Amino acid sequence: MSLSAATRSAAPGLRSRSFRLMLAASFAGFGGYSLLLPVVPLWASTGGVAEFGAGATTGVLMASTVGTQLGVPWLLRRVGHRAVLAAGMVLLGAPTPLYALAPELPLLLGVSLVRGVGFGLLTVAGSALIAELVPSAELGRASARYGLAVGLPQLVLLPAGVSVTALVGFGPLFVVAGVLPVVAVLAVPWIRVPRRAEAAVDETTPAQRWTAMRAAAGPWLAMLTCSIAQGGLITFLPLAIADPGLLLPAALLATTAGALLGRLAAGELTDRRGMAGRLMRVGVVLSAVGMVAEALAAGSSGALAALAVVGGAALVGLGFGVVQNDSLVVMFGSAGAAGYGAASAAWNIAYDTGTGVGATGLGAVAQPLGFEAAFGVSAALLALILPTVLATHRRTRGR
Repeated sequence: MSLSAATRSAAPGLRSRSFRLMLAASFAGFGGYSLLLPVVPLWASTGGVAEFGAGATTGVLMASTVGTQLGVPWLLRRVGHRAVLAAGMVLLGAPTPLYALAPELPLLLGVSLVRGVGFGLLTVAGSALIAELVPSAELGRASARYGLAVGLPQLVLLPAGVSVTALVGFGPLFVVAGVLPVVAVLAVPWIRVPRRAEAAVDETTPAQRWTAMRAAAGPWLAMLTCSIAQGGLITFLPLAIADPGLLLPAALLATTAGALLGRLAAGELTDRRGMAGRLMRVGVVLSAVGMVAEALAAGSSGALAALAVVGGAALVGLGFGVVQNDSLVVMFGSAGAAGYGAASAAWNIAYDTGTGVGATGLGAVAQPLGFEAAFGVSAALLALILPTVLATHRRTRGR
């Protein structure tokens, strides 16, 4: 057994305290993020900001996140996973109460910019720790449990955030969203990360790196386009539904619950049935069908439109959950032990770039053409990348 293989087999595993603490810290960090994702654009709209500006609050958050994520693999090697994780949660949470000062676009964009730096640190460090804290045979289930830890806050808090503002106002919600990530820093010192063997340094040839990049292209594009769909849906559902009422929380609940179910199912199928790389096409198709349903229902009222809104949201979430889990496992496998940080960064960049493009790009479409066109564009993008995803499936099946 090689040194790197021995290091991987000695990883603590799914039941270890370190893995559970990492999940708990990620849960709290994503709680502060999820609570405000649909709320900040809504807060901006109360100050008279138009659709594009409201979406830009999420777009700037995601742009800052992605810019930070590019440098996180270097930081992980220099200062370690725990320091990066802790810094991310502080930067994500501490500035958040400043949102309450005024619903003015420059202030909202500035706070979102700083929070995006924190979120970039948190996301890459958290998902990289999946591969560091469990052996390879448990990666599918570990990714699914991480998905549960970061998805449960979205399941509960995405729909709750919008509803709670009607009861207590925006200010108290901003304070709670800021406190959650900061308090979670207390768990970080107890996470024990195994030392990486010297043999785990990158010894791949240029040809091997090119092969790994090709293998990651399909998963990366699947993550990007599914995230565009989900990001646009979460940002603009509060504005696209003719009569939100209970329908908006139900749709947000459906899309986040669908993502959790999709990710858990994909994790089990990956580890127990060896289906890594073979599930993404299903996820992409489900998300595309869900966005078509949303395009048809946008701005309409009645029972049929309500069913399409909730059902479409559930399909988008289910497909995205499948794609999240399957793509991360494939990208870890393609990168190898020395490239876990880079694979985590690439996966998160696809996720968060998509969220930002979904909020800002689809907002730019929606402002002149309506939400029907914006959701339709997202469905078309999903259809366009399907051939690349199918090529990944064929390469995986051939191994």
